[in-house]
Amino acid sequence: MTEGTTSAAAEGADTLTRLEQEGEIAADYLEGLLDIADLDGDIDMDVEADRAAVSIISDAGGRDLQKLVGRDGEVLEALQELTRLAVHRETGDRSRLMLDIAGYRAKKRAELSELGAKAAAEVKSSGEPIKLKPMTPFERKVVHDAVKSAGLRSESEGEEPQRFVVVLPA
Repeated sequence: MTEGTTSAAAEGADTLTRLEQEGEIAADYLEGLLDIADLDGDIDMDVEADRAAVSIISDAGGRDLQKLVGRDGEVLEALQELTRLAVHRETGDRSRLMLDIAGYRAKKRAELSELGAKAAAEVKSSGEPIKLKPMTPFERKVVHDAVKSAGLRSESEGEEPQRFVVVLPA
């Protein structure tokens, strides 16, 4: 092993340790929230794509947890920001943590990947750009990734909360 390889490995281990710490802090915060709200749920932590990923899951089908998702994931987005703030308060570092509740984001990711792939196919056949409806940053990222994997490119345009994806021909 060379010195550069050793330091890169150590840096990767440090990053993993930091992200695991973020997940632990977030899990503690969310456990407290579940207790206050008197909701049942289990916390699952992981590290995905260089960010901590925390999920609240339920054995009971997640019916109660839907309250924490809200309409179109609005409550979930707010809880994610509050959880990121709790992590920031403890670590002093900005967190890119992703929160999922009752599988909402996982399901949404699958739907958006399909939307991005369909839009890319349509742009390939027509040669014309397509503008999609306004989306959250999470939703736009999933669509951008799907378009990229289809071999096309995309851009975000507009101002929040009306920011949207434009799928462009090759």
